Amino acid sequence: MHPQLPEFIELTRKYWPHSHLRIVTNGFFLHRHRRLPEVLRDDPDIGLYVSMHHQSPLYIEKFRPIKALINLWIRKYDINVMEYQSFQSWTRRYHGYGSAMEPFEDKQPRQSWENCVARNCPQLYEGKIWKCGPLAYLKLQNEKFNLSNKWQSYLKYKPLEPSCDDQELDEFFNREEESACNMCSAKPEKLELPMPIRGLTTLE
Repeated sequence: MHPQLPEFIELTRKYWPHSHLRIVTNGFFLHRHRRLPEVLRDDPDIGLYVSMHHQSPLYIEKFRPIKALINLWIRKYDINVMEYQSFQSWTRRYHGYGSAMEPFEDKQPRQSWENCVARNCPQLYEGKIWKCGPLAYLKLQNEKFNLSNKWQSYLKYKPLEPSCDDQELDEFFNREEESACNMCSAKPEKLELPMPIRGLTTLE
């Protein structure tokens, strides 16, 4: 979590005074933000959503201090906190891993968009707005792994520039499926990840 998170929240509220704000985190660095519960207390239309990423006993044990901190904040500051098991709804975004990573080829962009968990989550990256996180960070994946030619059309995706006019802005956010949606599955596949905390292995 960014060290200036409380300031980001206050800045966001300044420009979106009537919006519900949602902070989503796995909680492991909440203890670094001592001013955060005060900011949340002073703005009841902000929700803190704490996401659990695994169900193994080791992970749950690591999560105990986070849960204790959350409960303390709730009692002391009367803030809105929701804890949820995000790992239960994770789906695969591509085939393979690393340099062997490949896009789906279902070629049903409408169905892919309808099943997309990120369809309402445009991404702000490099000062531009991207349709989703997988598209926004695909370039970084390519720089690291030198992906196959199957990704070339998706790497050419054009995000919304900050110089856009109101019409372009409206068109961007009203657009549903498009060709870039072909990179994802039309039929979601359940994804189970190994232990996400370095240095720990899952207890069977």
